[in-house]
Amino acid sequence: MPIGIIINALSIVIGGILGALVGHKLSPKFKEDITLVFGVCSMGMGISTIGLMENMPAVIFSVVIGTGIGLAIHLGERINAGAGVMQRVIGKFIKNSNSELSEDEFMNTLVTIIVLFCASGTGIYGSIVSGMSGDHSVLISKSILDLFTAAIFACSLGMVVCMIAIPQVIIFLILFFAATAIFPLTTPGMINDFKACGGFLMLATGFRMVKLKNFPTADMIPAMVLIMPMSCFWVNYILPLVS
Repeated sequence: MPIGIIINALSIVIGGILGALVGHKLSPKFKEDITLVFGVCSMGMGISTIGLMENMPAVIFSVVIGTGIGLAIHLGERINAGAGVMQRVIGKFIKNSNSELSEDEFMNTLVTIIVLFCASGTGIYGSIVSGMSGDHSVLISKSILDLFTAAIFACSLGMVVCMIAIPQVIIFLILFFAATAIFPLTTPGMINDFKACGGFLMLATGFRMVKLKNFPTADMIPAMVLIMPMSCFWVNYILPLVS
């Protein structure tokens, strides 16, 4: 039973609803400052997991090549287009009266939190662990942060934030049910490299949230697919040659 995934999705929906309903009561300065804090939290989570890295060349190679693949196939633009569809669909039923954000700022922020909620190393790893061992603690911990993050972003974006729970559930359920095939093939080193790779995405997401640098976080997602095979290849074939 994917309890952790259900809790995580509900936290986004509840946070999105609360933020959309009461967001107008919060001052712009409060929302801006708290968003900066969430950005720093994302950076801190990224830095902490990057520290688990065991095979640096494999992780760096995966991040660089994975991002190159994402840019080549215009993954970020496709996700951006999907976010636009989500916004238009929900806009037919729920109007977002917030006019503080320009269209570009709105879409940029929406893509940022889609990656934050759906493609973080913590969420992907937590889904795999949940499916393999039934341990939902990682996803439940993520849900606490997602609840408040969704509420704050919904203050500016409106109810569309709730819709992010849909792609998140789809992605996490695929990983959950595939875990029985994936997890037995992994090693502790591969898991740590996987977390470290996700940490780079979390760090880049933090930079986007504080509007310091607009990293192509959506285009970096293929790195999460490459890292485990690359870590395995490095340890079993490359490392014996260079050592």
